[in-house]
Amino acid sequence: MVIPAGERSGATGSGGRRGRASTSQFGALGLHLADPRVEASVLGLLDAVEIELRDSVASADPFVSEAARHLLEAGGKRFRPLLVALGAQFGDPSGAQVVPAAVVMELTHLATLYHDDVMDEAAVRRGAPSANSRWTNSVAILVGDYLFARAADIAADLGPEAVRLQARTFARLVHGQIAETVGPRAGEDPVAHYLSVIAEKTGSLIATSIRFGGMFGGAPAEQIEALAGYGETIGVAFQLTDDLLDIASESVQSGKTPGTDLREGVPTLPVLYARAADDSDASSVRLREILATGPLTDDALHAEALGLLRESPALKRARETVRSYAEDARARLAPLPASPSRRALESLCDYIADRTS
Repeated sequence: MVIPAGERSGATGSGGRRGRASTSQFGALGLHLADPRVEASVLGLLDAVEIELRDSVASADPFVSEAARHLLEAGGKRFRPLLVALGAQFGDPSGAQVVPAAVVMELTHLATLYHDDVMDEAAVRRGAPSANSRWTNSVAILVGDYLFARAADIAADLGPEAVRLQARTFARLVHGQIAETVGPRAGEDPVAHYLSVIAEKTGSLIATSIRFGGMFGGAPAEQIEALAGYGETIGVAFQLTDDLLDIASESVQSGKTPGTDLREGVPTLPVLYARAADDSDASSVRLREILATGPLTDDALHAEALGLLRESPALKRARETVRSYAEDARARLAPLPASPSRRALESLCDYIADRTS
């Protein structure tokens, strides 16, 4: 299962409920907003998004309202609304449609989390019981559907182009989930397949988020396209950093116990590179033998594989891949004017490079 970056982290705020947006959200993502006016604009937009999110999930049925609020109130970094707000800085961030556009993106994202937890049989999400464990799989699926419907309803008020983009993004999300579930076809490169799944499942929604910001802020078309290209690339890079941290970190930087993916048999980028390697040294051969056994539930084997991976050429190669995505994302910002908002987006690239070193 490809989990959007940081989404298994603990809840935020008092009792898991979110309050006003704060600069701590930026620091958690490696984002630096050096201009006080840009910072005030982004924080104001995020506060408005939070209010509208709560209103948008309300239902005449109290149970539906409770279930739909479940993950919303558990927290999360609101990365997608943040990128909508940053994209809007290249036009007029006070535009009336910027906040609803951010709500559409976050509702779409939240809906996928309800569905993902059913597919993963997850017990916890954002430090709280997952909806499927608190209620049932059927309830979690239906609540996810309800959130998708609410997102589409709000998108309709934004115009036909917003509806089209949201629908196409949703289609890419589903396509990526299917590809992940089925796995690589015969003769398909597993690494290329994996990177494609991340682009579809994670990159696509982040790309549309920052595109919406540019669109509804009124940025020029060339800049909107640059923002979208940046969004997809940085989204893939962020997801891949979690792959590396799962192997390399001695702490819970990635929001989960190091080696969790390895223990569960999830084939992340370092593991895929290690499997595909043809190195003949004893460590590489032994690592391939262990990885071929599937999920590493045996503590001794898990510890051995984790140690070998940390010293392997595969991890180094994975780091180089992540840095290449970060640099590609930076290059895609070239059409944008030099400004505090562009520098903020560049700071995410720097953060990824530092995070994977």
